[in-house]
Amino acid sequence: MAITVNIYYKGVNGNAKKFAEEMIASGVVDDIRAEEGNIRYEYFFPLADEETVLLIDSWKDQKAKIRFGSALNRSKRLQNC
Repeated sequence: MAITVNIYYKGVNGNAKKFAEEMIASGVVDDIRAEEGNIRYEYFFPLADEETVLLIDSWKDQKAKIRFGSALNRSKRLQNC
C-alpha cells in the first residue's frame, strides 16, 4: 500500500521557499525522485501563506520509505566522518 507524507516547512523572510528552491537547484529532489519506490516528491507554495512550503512525499510502500530513510541516514553519517 502506498504511503504519502505531507510536510509543511515554515520560515520567515522567504526562507522556506528558498530552502525548497535550493533542494531543487542542487539536484537533491531529482535524486530522491530517482530512488526505487518513490512515487512523488513535490513542493507547493500556498497562495495565502508566503512563509510556508508544502512537500508531498509519496512512496510505493512502507518498505520503500524505510529503505530511503535508512540510506539517507547512512549518507549523513558518512558525511560527518
